[in-house]
Amino acid sequence: MPVPTHVDVLIVGAGISGIGAAWHLRHQSPGRSFLLLDSQREFGGTWRTHRYPGTRSDSDLHTFGYRFKPWPGVPIATAPEILAYLGEVIAENDLARHIRYGITVTAARWSSDAARWTVEFRDGETGATGEITAGFLWMCQGYYRHAQGYTPDFPGMGDFAGRVVHPQTWPEDLDYAGKRVVVIGSGATAATLIPAIADAAAHVTMLQRSPTWFFTRRNADELAETLRGLKVDEAWVHEIMRRKKLRETAEFTRLALEQPDVAKAQLLEAVRAEVGEACDVDRHFTPRYDPWRQRIAFIPDGDMFRAIRSGRASVVTDTVARFERDGVRTGSGELLPADIVVTATGFDLCVFGDIAFSLDGAPLDWAQTVTYRGMMFTGVPNLVWVFGYLRASWTLRADLVGDFVPRLLAHMDARGARSVRPELRAADADMPIGPWIDPENFNPGYLLRGLDKLPKAGAKREWRHTQDYMSEKDEFPAIDLDDPAFVYT
Repeated sequence: MPVPTHVDVLIVGAGISGIGAAWHLRHQSPGRSFLLLDSQREFGGTWRTHRYPGTRSDSDLHTFGYRFKPWPGVPIATAPEILAYLGEVIAENDLARHIRYGITVTAARWSSDAARWTVEFRDGETGATGEITAGFLWMCQGYYRHAQGYTPDFPGMGDFAGRVVHPQTWPEDLDYAGKRVVVIGSGATAATLIPAIADAAAHVTMLQRSPTWFFTRRNADELAETLRGLKVDEAWVHEIMRRKKLRETAEFTRLALEQPDVAKAQLLEAVRAEVGEACDVDRHFTPRYDPWRQRIAFIPDGDMFRAIRSGRASVVTDTVARFERDGVRTGSGELLPADIVVTATGFDLCVFGDIAFSLDGAPLDWAQTVTYRGMMFTGVPNLVWVFGYLRASWTLRADLVGDFVPRLLAHMDARGARSVRPELRAADADMPIGPWIDPENFNPGYLLRGLDKLPKAGAKREWRHTQDYMSEKDEFPAIDLDDPAFVYT
């Protein structure tokens, strides 16, 4: 289907955020025209990008799933299961006709005179270019570059006789059966990949420069099983499980921030119970940072630890000195033999999809703006961005923003306004301004590498992304749209 020339709301991205945004418009703002554009050939975003073995969620689906769509399966789901869930949302709500695939947005120009965005795009199949205008932009493209992941420039990579792959661009023809595999990294991707390939590979070595904190528990929930056994309606089960998971997450987050040593002890005790004597837990599973200063990876059913305990996988905590013909030489001098090296070393932050934004002809530098609640930006009219939670499920925030946007659009109509933008109020003149997120509070590598490209944050709650869902779930519905922070024209 062709791309129309104009819509009221243009959604960029057809992943979990964009599909959710479309649902909210469809049900809360039914009179508005809208369109989703996505550069990939199908919906799904990150769940379509990542095709490495074992790809699964790192959050429970009772909170990672939408508020409005019950999740009937186990808490941690595979990528195909999540894609099937998203497909049901599209089919059940007649959203397919609002989506155009293979379309890459390259530029977005705001005109104050016209009070609209002009968005330039390129068709990935034909190479043809075009434009569409929109009264409002809803940015749901995620926060990392989908085309390629982040791989450090390790010395000697060209000398390696085997194959080097990044999980984000996993080759379909990669045969790891009977091969020696070194996985560089220790985050959720490495923890997912290792148990998925350990049975077939000759051996898998996780080479980590720094350990990661892990949760581990059974990939099931006794309460959910009991409720389903009692034939409780799935919508009720979903809501009860969401509240249970949210409370558990909030309680552990509070413990980690207020009593980090207690949280550390709990996490390490669980790892020791899974690994046994197979490796030195203190050395290999005790990070240098406190819990929740980076995301805690979830290991369902302890599968990675079982692979280590069985001897099919092992852990080396060291630096990478260089690649050699037959493997990876560590900083301590050990050669880790390898036929395949997987660089599970993260991804590159992609601020607003690498789209060239301009306001009335002037290039827009996002780093010179201040965020309003992590979704709008000073001086930027008629635009919201979905940036989810780092310590909780991404979709929780996508749903909050999804409720906010239709309410904002209706308020603009009531005021007869064609545009709205946030601006610092007179009372905010002396407010300290800092980075998007405090590196002392949360410091994953991908954020630190790109922090200079992100918008700034203020000291007051409304001028930052608080990462606090339990408060924001009450604050967002109560946002005063007539607050002087909103400038209508």
